[in-house]
Amino acid sequence: MSNAQIEVMMMSEKKAVWMHIGAGSFHRAHQAWYLHKLREQGDDRWSIALGNIRDDASALLNNLAAQQGEYVLETVSPEGERQYETITSIRKVLPWDRDISALVEQGAAAETRVIAFTVTEGGYYLTPEHELDPQQADIQADLNGEIRTLYGALTRILKQRIAQHGEPVTLLNCDNLRHNGERFRHGFLSFLQAKGESELRQWVEKNTTSPNTMVDRITPRPTADVAARVLAATGKKDAVPVMGESFIQWVIEDDFINGRPALENVGVELVESVLPWEEAKIRILNATHSCIAWAGTLIGLNYIDESTRQSAIRQMAWEYVSRDVIPSLTPSPLDLANYRDVVLARFSNPYIKDTNQRVAADGLSKIPGMVTPTLTACYTRGETPSATAVLPALFFLFLKRWADGSLPYTYQDGVMQPDALRAVFNTPDPLSVWAADEALFAGLAKSPEFLALLRRTVAELEQWITQPESQLAAV
Repeated sequence: MSNAQIEVMMMSEKKAVWMHIGAGSFHRAHQAWYLHKLREQGDDRWSIALGNIRDDASALLNNLAAQQGEYVLETVSPEGERQYETITSIRKVLPWDRDISALVEQGAAAETRVIAFTVTEGGYYLTPEHELDPQQADIQADLNGEIRTLYGALTRILKQRIAQHGEPVTLLNCDNLRHNGERFRHGFLSFLQAKGESELRQWVEKNTTSPNTMVDRITPRPTADVAARVLAATGKKDAVPVMGESFIQWVIEDDFINGRPALENVGVELVESVLPWEEAKIRILNATHSCIAWAGTLIGLNYIDESTRQSAIRQMAWEYVSRDVIPSLTPSPLDLANYRDVVLARFSNPYIKDTNQRVAADGLSKIPGMVTPTLTACYTRGETPSATAVLPALFFLFLKRWADGSLPYTYQDGVMQPDALRAVFNTPDPLSVWAADEALFAGLAKSPEFLALLRRTVAELEQWITQPESQLAAV
């Protein structure tokens, strides 16, 4: 029996709080669902307190508070079967203010034993070498005492926790970041060092753990028709319903420092190392998702499912995984070919209606985190990554549309510096400048071979965009 399991047993008569930072749809369709299933089994030892660092979710939090934290989750299978559950695991909604006082109070409380977070890939402000980027404006602001980032928020929360009692706490990353626990932890410790918080840094090193995790469930932004279906199916007038696909998965390294819910009882995989699941998910699912979103946008499509069913786009995704990713991840304990096929079937689900706009976001973090490792791996084993090069080439053409104002929607990217990016596209040879960006392509930024590959691939894709029904045999 692991230490964490023993701790679960010791806590059998105690109530504990899982505080989650990031009040988006994904948390409410994923982590909150698992803790809800525990409560359904009669295990009510853990509940969730939900809050946000910024004020962009205040309306949602207010509506959620008015419903005592409860809401309806709609899930839909690829066959169109819809199910509805009222999620009851969020027992406290933490209102936002500029000083995040509710988050600080809850995070400092002894009953809070896990602080988890979903802030998206760009919310960690890491360089391609996985170091904290102190030049980012938000990081600079937090180093000067503001609270714009996870690091600034945790600094304030944990200082108050130390002042009150100093009990250990698990800091749990629930984002699509490779080695997410390790990378977050290194970024946070670097932030504390840069801020001169040496005592807090030492406390974090000794009194927190940061397990690596892999999370998976496609969760589009809810549209008005979700609430209408919820009302028709359940009779509940829900102001904040959420929907997602029927598929769900969560893999966590079992390294909790102050107890945890009995997540293994509701299908969570507690493992020694999450690496095989993480690599497969990031390179096969996440990178392919973005590929489809960028490609679909470029030929005028709005949704992931219709983009995936476009034969040329499906071909791009299939060849990227089959030709470059699977050889890069072999050997693996997972059936990678089967995983590829399951992923493409999930993306083809016509009932999800996930938008290309949502999935296309944060590409400046996704390229170095999800795509460049496969490019590098191919070159390392002596292969030209022709299939993988399609992804950065698509993103370049996508950004070109952004720069000239012809994207059909607003592009959101947490680390984008708009003026600097526009300057790239105002140069005589934007592709060569873009391909030389080490923040995107690491060591390949100096490779003439890689630049030549990108030029060929961009040219092929430009031709395809004018005739999207054609196949891309040459790419």
